[in-house]
Amino acid sequence: MCIDEYSFRVPDAPVRALDRWELYRVLGEPVRLRLLALAAAEELGVGELAELVGESQPSVSRHVAALRDAGLVRVRREGQRAYVSAAPSSQKDAVVRDALETGRRLVESDGSLARVSRIVGARDEAARAYFATARDRERAAALPAELRVYMRALAPLLPHRALAVDVGTGDGPWLELLAPLYERVLAVDRSEAQLAAARRRAERLGASHVRFLRAGWDDPVVIRRVGQPGADLVVAARVLHHAPSPPSAIACWARLLAPHGVLLVLDYAPHGDERMRERHADLWLGFARDDLTRWSRRAGLDATVLSLPPIGGSDAPDRHLSWHALVARRDRNPARTSS
Repeated sequence: MCIDEYSFRVPDAPVRALDRWELYRVLGEPVRLRLLALAAAEELGVGELAELVGESQPSVSRHVAALRDAGLVRVRREGQRAYVSAAPSSQKDAVVRDALETGRRLVESDGSLARVSRIVGARDEAARAYFATARDRERAAALPAELRVYMRALAPLLPHRALAVDVGTGDGPWLELLAPLYERVLAVDRSEAQLAAARRRAERLGASHVRFLRAGWDDPVVIRRVGQPGADLVVAARVLHHAPSPPSAIACWARLLAPHGVLLVLDYAPHGDERMRERHADLWLGFARDDLTRWSRRAGLDATVLSLPPIGGSDAPDRHLSWHALVARRDRNPARTSS
């Protein structure tokens, strides 16, 4: 993950009004303190929490329900799964603050906090296997030759076009758009099979200025290859729904940007099609506009989210899904950045 250590976020919205004795009762169970602390470190599924605290899922669900009813955690349902994160609570509430610190000490001492990164990292094992081979996913069709010429003619209109980075390039469909516009393009993917397909595409384009890097998007080698002052454009298309921790992914991509750089993330709007998990190893069933904006602000970016209609071809497995386009730049008003 791109985050160096887990931070416990205690936003400044008030805890739901409770009788004090009721709050003490909810927080009087050590398992709930551990769950609260883990949920403050990372949004986790009920099954993941059960694995971390060594309890059954029904038991964890009951404890989470008590924390939710007290306004201490929020439960986000995504298809058939439920994810738990710390809900807004008051920094001025000494009881809640002490509960979080006590819970943190518990999960540090029993090792469960240290296992969070492994749990999160294991989320995309199916995706790694899915993209390990190119199979028949390579798109043979290319942009019309005259369109590439038009794009090259428009390139001088871009104020900054030294370097574009395509994270999770796959078989390289975005290279057809980026290669005519940017002087250098870095295509990053962790699958050698996908990179081989992208190289073939670049060869067909005659795009000798495209370079390829086999690495995960959170690998420090990507930052080193990008260098200073950073990238003018970072593109992540159809990548975020495979990221084990979407907020961390956006934070990593933000670090690749030049001061004037732009991050463009294309991904699904929220949907409920569980087949995308089963058939295409998707981790997340799309993203809400508010979440994309909040994660961008946390990464120090000022974001605009555009809604897009379904864009897949008639044979595309996602042809029925709507999209969001996140366009983000470095926020010149850092006071708005969420912790």
